Amino acid sequence: MGNRVVIKDLADIDRAAEEFLEKIGDHRIIAFFAPMGAGKTTFTTALCRRLGVGDSVCSPTFTIVNEYMTGSGDPVYHFDFYRINKVAEALDIGFYDYMDSGSLCLIEWPENIEELLPEETLRVSIKVNEDGSRTLSWD
Repeated sequence: MGNRVVIKDLADIDRAAEEFLEKIGDHRIIAFFAPMGAGKTTFTTALCRRLGVGDSVCSPTFTIVNEYMTGSGDPVYHFDFYRINKVAEALDIGFYDYMDSGSLCLIEWPENIEELLPEETLRVSIKVNEDGSRTLSWD
């Protein structure tokens, strides 16, 4: 993968989130592929903090999607598809309406709805390194 951001430790996460936001450019749909405990929600929280989201950010495991407002008033949609059993469940919440909104969409557990992901989705892999750091990588 061509691009990467390393998160050395939790104290480094805000810097890494800022670097990530600078590097992704105009991408609006971001899918985080990572194992349980890799830090998807923690990184999403850091991204939202950098965007000026004042609300508390938490994993939408049971609600599937949470909406936050950035400091400039733009919506950010945070999805967690961990508990999705059928792609129809994603469609039932209006998945494509969110994807077509032009707003930033941050997706956890995209593996469970991968066939629905639009072509322009930025697919980001999070790897947990032996020293506890994380490496985010994408093309």
